Amino acid sequence: MKKAFEKAQQFGKSFMLPIAVLPAAGLLLGIGGALSNPNTVSAYPFLDIAWLQAIFIIMSAAGNIVFANLPIIFAVGVAVGLARSDKGTAGLAAMIGYFVMNSAINALLGLAGELAEGNLAGAGQGMAVGIQTLETGVFGGIVIGIVAASLHNKYNKIQLPQVLGFFGGSRFIPIVVSFASIFVGAALFVVWPYFQLFINQLGALVTGTGEIGTLFYGFILRMLGPMGLHHIFYLPFWQTALGGTMEIGGKLISGTQNIFFAQLADPSTTQYYEGVSRFMSGRFITMMFGLPGAALAIYHCAKKENRKVVAGILLSAALTSFLTGITEPLEFSFLFVAPLLYVVHAIFDGFAFMMADIFNITVGQTFSGGFIDFILFGILQGVDKTNWPYVLLVGIPWFFLYYFTFRYLIRKKNFKVIGREDKEETTAQQVSATDRAKTIVEGLGGRENIEVVDCCATRLRVTIKDEHQVKEDILQQTGSKGIVKKGTGVQIIYGPQVTIVKNEVEEYLEQ
Repeated sequence: MKKAFEKAQQFGKSFMLPIAVLPAAGLLLGIGGALSNPNTVSAYPFLDIAWLQAIFIIMSAAGNIVFANLPIIFAVGVAVGLARSDKGTAGLAAMIGYFVMNSAINALLGLAGELAEGNLAGAGQGMAVGIQTLETGVFGGIVIGIVAASLHNKYNKIQLPQVLGFFGGSRFIPIVVSFASIFVGAALFVVWPYFQLFINQLGALVTGTGEIGTLFYGFILRMLGPMGLHHIFYLPFWQTALGGTMEIGGKLISGTQNIFFAQLADPSTTQYYEGVSRFMSGRFITMMFGLPGAALAIYHCAKKENRKVVAGILLSAALTSFLTGITEPLEFSFLFVAPLLYVVHAIFDGFAFMMADIFNITVGQTFSGGFIDFILFGILQGVDKTNWPYVLLVGIPWFFLYYFTFRYLIRKKNFKVIGREDKEETTAQQVSATDRAKTIVEGLGGRENIEVVDCCATRLRVTIKDEHQVKEDILQQTGSKGIVKKGTGVQIIYGPQVTIVKNEVEEYLEQ
């Protein structure tokens, strides 16, 4: 189980590099697509200026090209994320492998006389990097990324006979990945049509369970958060046919998020895909309203002498959740000291997703459910397409639901949440930023105990050799919001600034 957790956390964090691309692309597509849409221009005539529309069209095109090429972005991103060293070579090999895989599928389709003409979507085919192939979507990219990373980690130090010595080491990786990708393409040619049928049937089952299925989706998603495995859970719904399929502009689009952004770039769209209400929109209710209510409850339950100290911490965490949808800084303030509160939070989050489904709220997002995405993909898209006012109608009661529930439970159970700790706990020493990396390495058992250092959106993710050498009391002095330890996989939660912490640790280790 411990080994499985370590592998799962490495796999989950490998998604974060390609996912990190989406907010910028989403901003471009959201602003450009919304403000160049003919319906928006007719509703707001002051936007009908030639040079202004040209800017919006360019922005929309710049954002749309990213979402149109997500499979190869994920192929490179996953390979880079999983490679233990020389990550650039792994990324290059994955890109080459993706080309080869799709070319192999194209050749096999041609030999079998199955290359579709006209309606590619109806045959489960599409265009990938200019190649007509099976519509494997992001899944195909992830498979190639895993293959490239696995071969890279195994063979990047291989020594060949002297006559072939030039092709040894890292230069061997693109070669072996290219050959492996031919077999991956052949396997997908045989298996993928059946997998497409299975995914479509499974998606129909999820859809057939209605609002109850949506409730369990939200609950499970939130319960996986503390382990950092939530990316693995929601990504198939967002990026594969598990989240639904729809034909847009003559192309078959798979995955809730892909469908949403394809519709965003399609001027003929009048109502966004219903899967958005099931797998995305519930986040806005929890992140913009629910958790800020919980933060206010924690503040009011703090001891009076501690309120000035905790006010800044809680305000920052609540604003982070409200604006960006990043919830870990707030969630980890009560997760370990009051797990019951987190279970209640997960239940409420499940019901938030269910309410979004009931009211058909179709506000999409890049990777979070904060106010920024709410403006771009809700308000700017119009009421008819998104039903965004229901977020406010449900969200305001949700704020008070969290507030009164958390306040009651904290006082009833006397949970030692932030501001209610014993005096010696509230005065824990904090190291300075300049000594943070040194202290983190010390807390992880020293240089020799650290194998891999990486991060996701909010967590420093480290693979170590001996978990018994980890000193949690030292790590807590570095400003962490919490620590998750499972075997040789350690996650230290710092919040959105974690990339800075990761760079500090890597620079310190290189000294």
